Amino acid sequence: MTPWSEAGFQLFGQHVLFTDLVGNVFALATVWLAKRRTIWAWPVQLAGSVLLFAASMTAGLGGNAMKQVLFAVLATYGWWRWARGMRGGTELQVRPATPRERTVLIGVLVVGTVLVAWAFDHFDASWAPLPDAYIFVGSAVATFGQSRALVDFWLVWVAVDLVGVPLAIQGGLWVTAAVYGVFFVMVIAGFRDWLARYRQRSLTQEEAVSP
Repeated sequence: MTPWSEAGFQLFGQHVLFTDLVGNVFALATVWLAKRRTIWAWPVQLAGSVLLFAASMTAGLGGNAMKQVLFAVLATYGWWRWARGMRGGTELQVRPATPRERTVLIGVLVVGTVLVAWAFDHFDASWAPLPDAYIFVGSAVATFGQSRALVDFWLVWVAVDLVGVPLAIQGGLWVTAAVYGVFFVMVIAGFRDWLARYRQRSLTQEEAVSP
């Protein structure tokens, strides 16, 4: 990696990468912006993905680095989807996933994790292929759900965070590990907010059609 991607500082005897630090600040901002349902969540996520890609490559986490590439693609897609959904200044309409959508998302998570873990192991792309693959695929599923304005995407992030914290610590990405912990709290808050707004909108619509 280039010198700038390896630059950092010492904190409690650990080398903290600037790319890891700043990239995770952008990642936290993305969650906060997503909770507020603002389209700015996507360009901020795009910028954070570039920085975290460099940090992951430096730490030897190939799966995490590939996740950032996928994030960049999904952020572009989400940006486009939300721009369409908010055309004319309308508020983003969030909703729970249908049973069919949930089945598909869970299926993609399970099958995708197995296939990606095999690829990581076969090509020696990660020292922890299975959890790295789970984070990679789970993050993709969550981001896709976010792009579709599905309330369920917050719950997928919870499942990813539970594996992401110990893996980041083992990889020496201490800032990422700490941010995953903060993510967990913010994700729970985001889920409650989106679900409440969906229920409020549904109630308003029911009252509007009542005789």
